Amino acid sequence: MAKDSVEALIEGGKATAAPPLGPALGPKGVNIGQVIAEINKKTADFKGMQVPVKVIIDSDTKEFEISIGTPPAAALIKKEAGLDKGAGNPLDHVADLKIEQIMKIAKMKSDALNGKDLKSKVKEIVGTCNSMGVMVEEMHARDALRAIEAGKFDEKIKSGKTELTAEEIKKIAEEKKRLQEEIAKKRDEYVARGKAVIKEMEGKEPKLVKKRMEELEIPEIIIKELLPGADAKGGAGGKPAAPAAKK
Repeated sequence: MAKDSVEALIEGGKATAAPPLGPALGPKGVNIGQVIAEINKKTADFKGMQVPVKVIIDSDTKEFEISIGTPPAAALIKKEAGLDKGAGNPLDHVADLKIEQIMKIAKMKSDALNGKDLKSKVKEIVGTCNSMGVMVEEMHARDALRAIEAGKFDEKIKSGKTELTAEEIKKIAEEKKRLQEEIAKKRDEYVARGKAVIKEMEGKEPKLVKKRMEELEIPEIIIKELLPGADAKGGAGGKPAAPAAKK
């Protein structure tokens, strides 16, 4: 029984007969409409994300089966948290997920994770949250990891429950809004602090201005924004340094 296969990367729930799937499936003799419908059904939960899809075809009977991969853990975290991207600064927190949401992602990525049980896999997902500035149960991800290791969420993990109540969903949305407002306020503070340094050190070498900003723990992304020429010769903001006074 000969087998053939077609692999493609498609947006969840939005497969069509257009490239890349249609032209690749056409010569295989399968019912393209049925294949597309089945793919969209199986990838509906991944709306807005690129999903690896494999269509395995029996060359004799033209029957097919569909294997769906899963997007990267980071993409699933962003979807669950309603984010376009993670934190630009590791010190910022852009969202807060419940342990049930972490469990949901861990189950979706189960085959790709190294953990032997759900608890271990949950810890792997929390580790990814840490690098993205996403909190877990109103805790910094590092603290959430310690809480998981201490057994705080053992009952919930054992239950396997991944659904949230309407009240929990509402609370998550409110927390996300609060965090975004906090980030905006913190950014304004960093920018004001950086501009004050530039004014105070006017005419100094950019590397010295940058060093002072780093000492004040101004994030690199803000420093680059305020000092686009910080790594080149010249004054703050890329302007030439003032000439030294003649003795």
